[in-house]
Amino acid sequence: MRMRIGYSRRPEKDSFPGRQLLIAASGISAVLLSTWGLETMISKPKVDVAGVFNSHPRTDPRTVRLKKFMNKLHCPVAYLSEDFVRAADDNHLDWRLLPSIAIIESGGGKAYIREKNNIFGWGGGEIYFDSVRAGLQTVAYELGRGPLYRRHNSLGKLHLYNPDENYAQQVMAVMRRISPVVKLGVEEEIVKIDGEYVYLNKATADMARR
Repeated sequence: MRMRIGYSRRPEKDSFPGRQLLIAASGISAVLLSTWGLETMISKPKVDVAGVFNSHPRTDPRTVRLKKFMNKLHCPVAYLSEDFVRAADDNHLDWRLLPSIAIIESGGGKAYIREKNNIFGWGGGEIYFDSVRAGLQTVAYELGRGPLYRRHNSLGKLHLYNPDENYAQQVMAVMRRISPVVKLGVEEEIVKIDGEYVYLNKATADMARR
């Protein structure tokens, strides 16, 4: 007599509880597939709060505005926008001051002696820095915390920086072009719509997110 190995006799009919379980599972799968299909068919507007940038903490709106402004002027130091804002905060300066000086003095990094890394015309342009970023840190510290400048507002600092009567007004004009207000992010927000970052007042930004 031969024995069959590896096979077992299959029941001719499925049990009633087994059929109930199979039917229930099939129903759940159908519901899930139907829901997934509806979700994929509904097109949602590509609106995103630009301040998040898929990372935390929220990107500073001043950095976004400054970089956009400097890119429009084709400033080579636009990549330092975040450094400008951070250096201003660390040294209690108006965040628009340093980039405006750099734009007036060197076109935002277009015209300066490369070996000196001095885009601010600091010390009559004769001072050497190890890098442009190092120069930014030094000038920010001197304007914000140095004994000669620290007790003055932005206009007073500029009069000391360059006594030419037109110099301060030129820098202040650039500051107003960067942003007419110092504080951003309270009355307005940066919103990303179809890949483009735009400035909207708070009420409009709330509507764009819906």
